[in-house]
Formats: sequence, C-alpha cells, structure tokens
Amino acid sequence: MAINSAPESSLLSLLYRSYPAAISPDETEPDLLAVNPKIFTRWTYNIAEEADIKQWLAMTSGLQTALGKDDKATTSAILASVNTHLATRTTLLGSKASVADIAAYALLAPLVEKWSPEERTGEKGYHHIVRHVDLVQNSRLFSLQIPEEEKVGIDVNDVRFVPKPVDPKAEKERKKKEKAAAEAGAEQTVVVGQTKPETAAKEEAPEAAAAKPEGKQKKEKKEKKEKQPKPAPAPAAPPSPSVIDLRVGHILRAINHPNADSLYVSTIDCGDAPGSDNTSLDEETGKTVRTVCSGLNGLIPLAEMQGRKIVAVCNLKPVTMRGIKSSAMVLAASPRVAEGEDSHAGPVELVTPPADAPAGDRIYFEGWNDGEPEKVLNPKKKVWETFQPGFTTTDGLEVAFESSAVPVAQSQEGKPALGKLVAKSGGICTVKSLQGATVR
Repeated sequence: MAINSAPESSLLSLLYRSYPAAISPDETEPDLLAVNPKIFTRWTYNIAEEADIKQWLAMTSGLQTALGKDDKATTSAILASVNTHLATRTTLLGSKASVADIAAYALLAPLVEKWSPEERTGEKGYHHIVRHVDLVQNSRLFSLQIPEEEKVGIDVNDVRFVPKPVDPKAEKERKKKEKAAAEAGAEQTVVVGQTKPETAAKEEAPEAAAAKPEGKQKKEKKEKKEKQPKPAPAPAAPPSPSVIDLRVGHILRAINHPNADSLYVSTIDCGDAPGSDNTSLDEETGKTVRTVCSGLNGLIPLAEMQGRKIVAVCNLKPVTMRGIKSSAMVLAASPRVAEGEDSHAGPVELVTPPADAPAGDRIYFEGWNDGEPEKVLNPKKKVWETFQPGFTTTDGLEVAFESSAVPVAQSQEGKPALGKLVAKSGGICTVKSLQGATVR
C-alpha cells in the first residue's frame, strides 16, 4: 500500500526516516535543493542540474495543486510530460539520483497505486512513470526506508502494451552500415565454379578466339560525349515575409502552465493533417491539434483564451518551455517601447482573424504573397527576427507589414510600403484598440 497521507507530510516523513543525518525531524519546510547534496553525497551537481532539480520540484508543486483542484486537464498534461521525459532517462536528471525523484515519488506513488493495469502499461498508459516509481521505492540508488506493506504493488511482468521507441540517429547509422556491407559484399562475392568475365576471356581457347571475327573480340569504345555546361542556378527569390507560415488557429481550450506563472498552455486546431509533425490527436474533439505555450498569463484573462480564433505562427522550430513542448506561437500586439524599457509590460491584444475564416486558413500580407512558407524556419538564419520588426498595426486597427522597417524588404520593386494582413478566404486581421503597435 502506498503512503496515504498528504503529499507534504508524506515526503517529509519519507525524508526523515530515510536520511536522518541530512534532515532534522524538527524541520517543517526544508529547503529541498539545499538538502539534495547532503542526501546524495557520492555525486556533485553542476549549475544546470541544480536548475533542473528546482524545475522538477516546481513541477511536483504544480501537479499537487492541480490534483487538489481536481483539474484533470492540467493533471493529464503534467503526467504526459513527465512520462515522455522519463522515456529516455533512468531518473529525472538522466542517471543521477536527486531529491526531485523522491518528491515526485511521494506524489505519484498514490496515483499509480490507484491506476488500473491499462492505465499503467496499456497502449496509452504511463509506462515510464510506473517504472520510475518502482525504481525509487526499491533501488539502492535511493535507499528509501519504506516498509514492504507501504510500497506500491507493481507486477513487472504485467505489461499490456510494449512501446518500441526508435532512436533516429541509431537507425540511420544502422542503415548506413548495412548499405556499406552490402556494397562491399557485392564487390567481393565470387560464385564457385565461375570466374569474372575478364578472366574467362583470357583463358578462352586460342581456337575459339581465332574463330571469332576480329571486330567482335573487343567492344568498341564508346565515343565520349562532350560535357554540357551546367545550367546557371536560378536567381534566389527576394526575401519576403511569405516564408513565415501564418494560419488561422482555433483555441479549443487553454490552461495555466503547471510550472510557470507567466505561461498559458493552449490546445489549438491549426488545420494540420492527421499525423503531421508536432501535432497530436485531441481525444475530446477528435481533431489534430498543436500544444502551444504563450507568455500571456497576467496580460490576457484566461477566459479570453477559450474557444476563440487567433493567428498562429506555425513554422518556428518547436521549443520546450518548462517541461512542455510548444509547437507554434500566438500572434499578439503590444505598444512599442523605447530601448531598455520592458517590452512585456502590456497591455497586450490578440490578433483576431476574420470571423468566417476556418482553422488552418492561410494568412499573408497583401502584396507579399509571392511564395510558399518554409516547412521549418532555420533558427540560424533568423528569418522571424528579420521580418517581425515590420509587423505593426494601423490607425484603423488593422495588422500590416511595413516594409520600411525591414532593411531586406526596402525598395523591392512592385511591393507595397504597407501590406495588410489578410486571410486567403477573405477579410483583414485586426486588433481591439492598439494603434501603431508592434505585433509578435
């Protein structure tokens, strides 16, 4: 049976009885980060690892809050994130044990105990969380003092579904080696009883050779064709904001990020095809969606993030923000500020697409729709950083691209000085009240 008390008292009790030399029973709110090196004296932790421990302790706190509020959406998001993280790691840090593992165990063990076999190790189960709980409560790596009757009963042989993760790099290297071996084998293979054509020709009986017409003894060499000069490469297209993949997005729901007070986590339908990169299937609606983290918490009420249409930037390279992978960016406007001032102080207004534009509808700047968006923008080329300074709002509250603010876009022949942001299906993107604002 797992520990049944509240998470805080459960964790403290576990630490007291397992590591009496590192933590005093008189402490009610110990600094877990400071306690960590006292518990695990065999390791040293660098600054990055200490930051990771702090982040995972915050995750535990966020999960505890979500459980207390019976917030199923946030709880599921955190559990999925932890399970994915542990898929390629023994402990939360990778291989080193830490107090974060123990804090996670104290909170997760009672959950795992209640899960059905399908929830534990089914096709959609939390395999890696279950494995981690079993490791922490039994491994000498942690040496926790937990009576057998308080441990979570885990049958390691009861696995309902076995995921088969593939390491892309290892798979590529394996195929490369197989191809090289096959090519080498083809060159060296000799069939018993046969010889290579050149050898057979040399060993041919003189009579047979004499019987052949002279012209057939050797094949005439083909005349070498003159090499045609390679065509000159096509001139590169002028730089354009059209390479940025802007689309109508429909926020199905948004929640507070469990590990960051300034972030929201939104589930957004961006019109992606099922199985597309950086998407998942939303079980509630059956739609293909993206998970998007945005720094709008405290700037836009959470209620305004629910069930509304926005403009999403869909080909930025995905980033992991406090444990949750974000696969797009929500476009918003804010007042321009002088250099050195806080650019995130607010107010902030979401860019609103035309009401009738469907999720996934292409969004572009008038006069700049001269090419298809790139699949993923190369961060090293700083495409977004190059064109974003030209994203602005007009006196009429319309979103537009001002080419004079972007050096590579200035004076391009036939291009407008101000191109409004429009939907392919028709209509202009707007903001509520901010004029002359920057949009990002």
